[in-house]
Amino acid sequence: MVKPTRSVLYIPASNRRAMDKARSLHVDAVIFDLEDAVAPDEKAAARTILIDELQKGGFGERRQIVRINGLETLWGKDDLAALMDVGPQVILVPKVDSAAQIAEISKQLELSATCRQTDLWAMMETPRGVLHALEIAQAPRMAGFVLGTNDLAKDLNITAGADRLPLQMALQTCLMAARAADILCIDGVYNAFKDDVGLRAECAQGRALGMDGKTLIHPAQIAVCHEIFSPTAQEADLARRQILAFEAAMADGKGVAVVDGKIVENLHVASAHKILAMAEAIEQAERG
Repeated sequence: MVKPTRSVLYIPASNRRAMDKARSLHVDAVIFDLEDAVAPDEKAAARTILIDELQKGGFGERRQIVRINGLETLWGKDDLAALMDVGPQVILVPKVDSAAQIAEISKQLELSATCRQTDLWAMMETPRGVLHALEIAQAPRMAGFVLGTNDLAKDLNITAGADRLPLQMALQTCLMAARAADILCIDGVYNAFKDDVGLRAECAQGRALGMDGKTLIHPAQIAVCHEIFSPTAQEADLARRQILAFEAAMADGKGVAVVDGKIVENLHVASAHKILAMAEAIEQAERG
């Protein structure tokens, strides 16, 4: 089943008010963050708040993702142990360098009856992780990549301008690995949350690259993100016409069709079906 991931909003797990607000936000997915968004002396309390809020539920069809601290830190093992009894939809692992890290967490999840359906996502935010992207994408339970563009920029010692040219190799390598393994790939955050023009441009670039959506740091970014990552009415109309034209061509014994002066083949029809499936899923989500 197609499930939109146009907008993926980070929310500090230490902020109960923000977590409650997430229940009513028009967002596709939420990352409840135990890592970067929580100060060291608040991490234990944040973990308790998170477990309580997850048990309350009420987040509807929004995909619920928990970013834990790395298992090498003082808090990661306790994060994972606490989640064993909750069975979150997705656990997001930070600073993934290898498939072995994912395999270890997957092995631990196997010990919990409540975590049988829990997926793993990986933060792709280190040079080593990017270079091992394909093996990470194929690791057990792996279902999605989240690009950590701020950390990547820091580690690469680059200054990424509006075109994000210095990051393109990393972005496209992760996307290629995600597509090879048939998992999601979510673009990194745009830091200037009051700059809608810049956000719109970066969302458009992410969609052009093939990203499934974008991580966000503020609810004010949701509307622009949804606009860019949703199929337009024109795209949906073209998709319908391509499918109908191709079906008619096949009925006439032809292998290709022509729509708006352009050849339509099997590959175009496959893309058209994806566009319509996403448009329908978005429409259902908005009705709900």
